[in-house]
Amino acid sequence: NRATEGPLDEVEAGAIKPAVDLGSLRLDPKRGMQLRLEVDKSNNRAVAVTLEYEGSTLQLQPFAAPRSSGLWHGIRSQIMDQIIKQGGKATEVEGPFGPEVKASVPVQAGGSFSTRAVRFVGIDGPRWFLRAVIGGHAAKDATAAETIHQMIRNVVVVRGSIPMPPRELLPLRVPATSDSEQAAPVTDVAL
Repeated sequence: NRATEGPLDEVEAGAIKPAVDLGSLRLDPKRGMQLRLEVDKSNNRAVAVTLEYEGSTLQLQPFAAPRSSGLWHGIRSQIMDQIIKQGGKATEVEGPFGPEVKASVPVQAGGSFSTRAVRFVGIDGPRWFLRAVIGGHAAKDATAAETIHQMIRNVVVVRGSIPMPPRELLPLRVPATSDSEQAAPVTDVAL
């Protein structure tokens, strides 16, 4: 159950332990975790946050969603179609957060082509949708995946009250650091 196990809405979360505040997302810092904001260079807007931890990656994107229905059902089929059009393979499987897309996507590095295993996870919350893309070890290894699943469960989504059309990206921002956070480094933040 998402409302009790996470990821949580800010109303459900209440007071939580120290968190990395990225605007619409609050993350539980984990020792050794690297955090990177991905920025659209055309408008200098943060469009995703990527966490790297022990050979696994987790990309998170929060979106506005309608009050009455979720987005994940429709988005899953679009993701699968796009991967197949690009020459990859995609199947829908049942994961710890419900239906997810398990894929093998083509990648080009240094003139040679290969494939990379990824998992697309979608979580519908109250007026928000969280897309998580899992790569690296956690896309294939159950033990590594459980650590990443816990990182997803610990996410708090801050939807805000501003009206936004469904599928619009919720705003992300560079985390502010206080002197106390710098004195006790729980996470390495690479921005």
